[in-house]
Amino acid sequence: MNAIDQAIRKYLKEKSYKKISLKAVLFDMDGVLYDSMPNHAESWTKIMRSYGFNMTEEEAYMHEGRTGDDTIRMISKREGKTVCAGERKRIYQEKTEAFSLCPVVSSMTGSAELLRKVAGNGLFAMLVTGSGQPSLLDRLNHDFPGIFIRERMITSFDVKKGKPDPEPYLAALKKGRLMPDEAIVIENAPLGVEAAHAAGLFVIAVNTGPLPDYVLLDAGANILLPSIEALCNEWDPIFKCLNTTTLP
Repeated sequence: MNAIDQAIRKYLKEKSYKKISLKAVLFDMDGVLYDSMPNHAESWTKIMRSYGFNMTEEEAYMHEGRTGDDTIRMISKREGKTVCAGERKRIYQEKTEAFSLCPVVSSMTGSAELLRKVAGNGLFAMLVTGSGQPSLLDRLNHDFPGIFIRERMITSFDVKKGKPDPEPYLAALKKGRLMPDEAIVIENAPLGVEAAHAAGLFVIAVNTGPLPDYVLLDAGANILLPSIEALCNEWDPIFKCLNTTTLP
């Protein structure tokens, strides 16, 4: 029995499922489809510091997946400051503008091929992101043609509570007309992993940032790989296990 099979059996036992009846793969965007987190981290720290908040780039990675509004509220509360809704909106707008001035990000190596494999397996892809970054959302159809449609996207505009709350993934299940045992999640952020885990989904984590592996595993990742490219290379045996592993 290999590690993938063991992880799936453990998940099935915990959730009292007999098998995973896979129909869809739910993808995070930043750090999964696009190598955009360095730009996000730089933009967040620059703008937050300009408003007098002490935010590190490591925090940007740790809190990746939160909505912009929630990130600002979290940092301001930690530092004992009150920021009204209007000012939070201004801060996030400035962060968005700062991000758009950063060097153009590239798609993650292996992401396009992985999406083609997913489609070739008869599965559909959904986007579940805490981002509302227009410069990336507008690129999806260009970079990954025919994969993502608006009716199968959950962004920061579609939820009241961002990750780590399970709402984004629960919303995706509802929008995709899926049960938790009919989809899996691909995430790179601990809060995203936590959100997907809380929604009852099987989570494949890819550690594409600077955080140690244990952060993603402690958040609830069922499988951990070092990159999207590695996941793409291992997709065929993973897909086979997802479809054939069953409990009595």
